[in-house]
Amino acid sequence: MSVHDRKNLKSALESAILYLQKQGVEEARQDAWLLLEHVCGISHSTYFVHSEDEMPKEQQEQYEALVRKRGEHIPLQQLTGEAWFYGIPFFVNEHVLIPRQDTEILVEEALRGLPKDARILDLCTGSGCILISLLVTREDCTGIGADLSEKALQVAEKNGAQVGGRASFVKSNLFENIEGTFDVIASNPPYIRTDVIETLMPEVRDHEPRMALDGSADGLVFYRKITEQAGSYLKEGGKLCFEIGYDQGDEVRELMETHGFADVQVLKDLAGLDRVVTGIWHKKP
Repeated sequence: MSVHDRKNLKSALESAILYLQKQGVEEARQDAWLLLEHVCGISHSTYFVHSEDEMPKEQQEQYEALVRKRGEHIPLQQLTGEAWFYGIPFFVNEHVLIPRQDTEILVEEALRGLPKDARILDLCTGSGCILISLLVTREDCTGIGADLSEKALQVAEKNGAQVGGRASFVKSNLFENIEGTFDVIASNPPYIRTDVIETLMPEVRDHEPRMALDGSADGLVFYRKITEQAGSYLKEGGKLCFEIGYDQGDEVRELMETHGFADVQVLKDLAGLDRVVTGIWHKKP
């Protein structure tokens, strides 16, 4: 791929697809198109009308540079700086986990039965996508997003502009700097076992933040810590909602029941795999 060979839109796209396929990128055709769309700001209909138009040199240089980076398995969303989640665009970079569609189930469960003017806590907030999606959907609610990573919090703050002053973000090791009580505590904590991380796709293993992935030897350390303390930060009848790994449902359910949560439910994703665990907190008499 070289800008010494001037290309029209069609040949640039075809070259990019072939290059990404050779580099082992799974969605080569889709990613080549999305990068072209990002650089040139064109739609499919515009492309089909103007596919023989020569690309401006600057755009061709930018496009080929991004395609090369995608060939290095840098995630597409990091290259474009944008990921869509729950129908909302979020700014992302290498300091946050890229929002996944499966996590939308966590948002749906947090919304279920959410009282008016609810106060929400999102632990391990990352990009802030969970909290912000909840607040976009429910304009009467407010919330706090907590994370230990200052760089992740900068991303969350930027995304938080979508809900004005209803979201605040705080550097906190889980509950360490959290005050007050909440109607819902939601969390998508690091839950991948340490020994599994090296087997992940290079896009995840090499380019997403390790601290957002590594859940310790058994993947459960954050569930233990959060579940042990959550009751002190939940209102009567408040809900704790976790995203989990596909094989962690029984263990997280047992943890929550052991620590006094009632009506604990394990919910499946669209693939039929365990994805979310929820439970209700009732204060002890």
